Amino acid sequence: MTHTHETDIAIIGAGPVGLFAAFEIGMLRMRGLLIDALAEPGGQCTALYPEKPIYDIPAHPAIAAADLIARLEAQIAPFNTPRLLGRHVTHLAGTAGAFRLATDRGDTIAAKAILIAAGAGAFGPNRPPLDGIDAYEASGAVRYFITRRADLAGKHVVIAGGGDSAVDWALALIGTAASVALVHRRGKFRAAPETAARLAAAAARGEVALVTPYQLHALHGEAGQLRAVEVADLDGATRLLPADVLLPFFGLSTDLGPIAGWGLALTQHQLTITPATCATSIPGIFAAGDITHYPGKLKLILQGFSEAAMAAHAMHAVVHPGQALHFEHSTTSGIPQS
Repeated sequence: MTHTHETDIAIIGAGPVGLFAAFEIGMLRMRGLLIDALAEPGGQCTALYPEKPIYDIPAHPAIAAADLIARLEAQIAPFNTPRLLGRHVTHLAGTAGAFRLATDRGDTIAAKAILIAAGAGAFGPNRPPLDGIDAYEASGAVRYFITRRADLAGKHVVIAGGGDSAVDWALALIGTAASVALVHRRGKFRAAPETAARLAAAAARGEVALVTPYQLHALHGEAGQLRAVEVADLDGATRLLPADVLLPFFGLSTDLGPIAGWGLALTQHQLTITPATCATSIPGIFAAGDITHYPGKLKLILQGFSEAAMAAHAMHAVVHPGQALHFEHSTTSGIPQS
């Protein structure tokens, strides 16, 4: 059965950047429609790490990912933005002012402009090549995402990785896990400098064991129950770390899916955009968030928020050609009333 929807702007992706884009679009008195492959809004913040603390959202010294999504939802509530969830966009046709999209659930969407805020596209974890890992994944002894910190209470946790996720979770599990060991192949971590400094201080207090320079080598246990993680240094010397749970944070493998076939200019599997407008190489199609690339791009949610605002203003000219946009600060205009 075909369902037809008409809107000013189709927003592909209902993660934090897509949700904030819906707010900016509503503030400019345009209609938005959110489309996402996941069954609920929030993207990775909801699906992968709802309890993970985020430290670089303005005015929030720290905020859990799920709480950030809840506040973004409250922010767009006045606009009653419709959403099509649990759907993949499979087809795109038309030109600026008259696009048509189709989903795998039989929806047809007519939109004047399109904003792609699909994060990194479809995502899945990069799995370490360890013998017998499947059994430990099935039992939950090896996990790539944490939805409830309480699930790790009293457990010996080994975290592998050197980026923000590994360091953030090492700090977040202090006081919850029985022990936390962080394994990285180098002594320097790729986390934000302030977070790396907090990690060093926690290690000095004995709250986190830094296991560097080591790499994962093997898993030890029976019937999917993990007892220890074996790590090896660059010379091949090994040691055992007591472990109930292994958290490998080696990033996500991503796939743009049908978006990759739409003829948009790409740079390293990301959409190339003009920074001032967030326009892609196809007129009428814009992009914001981690899916974008341009010189100086930072993969931060706050930069995605800025891109969403710039894209909304640029899309106004597509939705209302020839009509001047008289921008007012929100403190002056308030929330537009329908």
